[in-house]
Amino acid sequence: MVKKNKVKRTGDDEAISLGTMLRTSPRKLNLVASLIRQKSVGDALNLLSFSSKRISSEVKKILQTAIANAENNHQLDVDKLFVSRVDVGKSITMKRWRARARGRVGKIIKPFSRLTIIVKEEKLDHVDQKTQSSVNKGKIENKAKDSTKNVKSTKKESTKTTTESQKTDSSKSKDSETKEGKT
Repeated sequence: MVKKNKVKRTGDDEAISLGTMLRTSPRKLNLVASLIRQKSVGDALNLLSFSSKRISSEVKKILQTAIANAENNHQLDVDKLFVSRVDVGKSITMKRWRARARGRVGKIIKPFSRLTIIVKEEKLDHVDQKTQSSVNKGKIENKAKDSTKNVKSTKKESTKTTTESQKTDSSKSKDSETKEGKT
């Protein structure tokens, strides 16, 4: 039974690029792919340019293809693009043999991977929500700082009042002892 190829549908605000037969294991490719997930395309290209991983140059080419698809096929603004999804999958595995001692062989496995990059144009609402959430976090942090200041000041005041009351109690007890001693 033959599998039907699924047609990947992209929205109006996104573009896709596929890389098949990348000569690395999916595990190693996923390390590089995790660098660029949810980043703007400018930041992602910068990260891939300075990455020390061998496969990062191939990932960079696929990302540039996705950017070109977005610009030419979907008329999206390149400055607003971000990497919305990066999928890493397993492709074929080549098997080779190496002669070993006493007539045995050692298996050499050469894995290949697939990579799918989807870039999407940021909406203004999406950006506003991010900035609004960061503003709200700042307000919460300020409130937390104010409340800790209030707690500290009340602790200081309460310790002052307790020490003053202890002093007055101790002076009263000394006075009562001296009165008892005199009689």
